[in-house]
Amino acid sequence: MLTHLAWPLFSMLVVTTATAAATEHHASHLPLYRQAGDVGEIYSRLLDHRPVIQGEIRYFVKEFEEKRGLRELRVLENLKNTIFETNEHVLPKCEQAMHDNLNETFKRLQAANNMIHRLQEKESEVRKLQADKVMAREEKCVALWEEFMKEQQNQRAEVDEEHRKAMERLKEQYSEMEKELAKYVSF
Repeated sequence: MLTHLAWPLFSMLVVTTATAAATEHHASHLPLYRQAGDVGEIYSRLLDHRPVIQGEIRYFVKEFEEKRGLRELRVLENLKNTIFETNEHVLPKCEQAMHDNLNETFKRLQAANNMIHRLQEKESEVRKLQADKVMAREEKCVALWEEFMKEQQNQRAEVDEEHRKAMERLKEQYSEMEKELAKYVSF
């Protein structure tokens, strides 16, 4: 790349130097406007590097685009190969593994669901039995309470009857005692 840039500069320098020497030799014989034109030409050859730089820029861009294009082609080819390999080998393996695992997982979930359903049925039966036992105990307690209350009423009635009889006996006894006392008071 350096030789590519150096050769035009060297050739320009040689031509410019030769032109400048010839211009100095003939400068005294030429009119002023011709000398100004020669100075402009010398300036453009020595200091104006636009044509050379533009050529170098075009060369650099061309090289860069070629290398970039090749690199992008390699990247695209690698991507194409990776996608092909994935579609042909990896994806079917993944699908098969997923299918196998999903079937196994589905069977396990069905078994777990059946077990939970049986446990819920057993728990429901146990709750029903417990509720039945509680109801039977409540009914038994109610029956015992009613029997107890009847017995209490009977005992109360008996006690009331005994109390009434005792009161009658006491009344009779006190009335006899009063009669006897009345006999002794009259003396």
